[in-house]
Amino acid sequence: MTEPQIIINPFDDEHYMREALRQARKAASQDEVPIGAVIVHQGSIIGRAWNQVETLKDATAHAEMLALTQAESALGDWRLTDCDLYVTKEPCPMCAGAIMHCRIRRVIFGCPDVKGGGAGGYWNLLQAPNLNHRAEITSGVLNDQCVGILKEFFAAARRRRAEGLEHKKGAAKESTGDDTVIFDGP
Repeated sequence: MTEPQIIINPFDDEHYMREALRQARKAASQDEVPIGAVIVHQGSIIGRAWNQVETLKDATAHAEMLALTQAESALGDWRLTDCDLYVTKEPCPMCAGAIMHCRIRRVIFGCPDVKGGGAGGYWNLLQAPNLNHRAEITSGVLNDQCVGILKEFFAAARRRRAEGLEHKKGAAKESTGDDTVIFDGP
């Protein structure tokens, strides 16, 4: 028995990534690392969230984790087999593990994280051959906008630090050579 083909519409991908970017802007407005996520089921958004690690004082409060919880509640099931996750930055290994356990069908992200990404940037947990589920991956959707919001956030954090203003985030690093954002934070 063959698996059903996933029909990918790049215009839909851009539309939903713009929704994830709206969530990322909410994170930035709360002085959180600006990462946003939405989960789509049959053309409707059933989960949307932004990073809230600092706000909730919870290291697991990544945008993906919060969106997964909302989507599970919306469907009344922890299995999200017919759902797609849109996130502005490649999921970390923690989020990739949760994505696999929820059986997300497809993960679409904006910019990669070559230092710590869990969807092919450093590791590829979403397509590990020894797991019983594999998610389709599409990367680079609205990459420039997703990189841009992260660069703006970290540039502002560096300015505040240089001016001696309080900044509550951990150490951040940014690579500008190939437009790939690399940082130690969430």
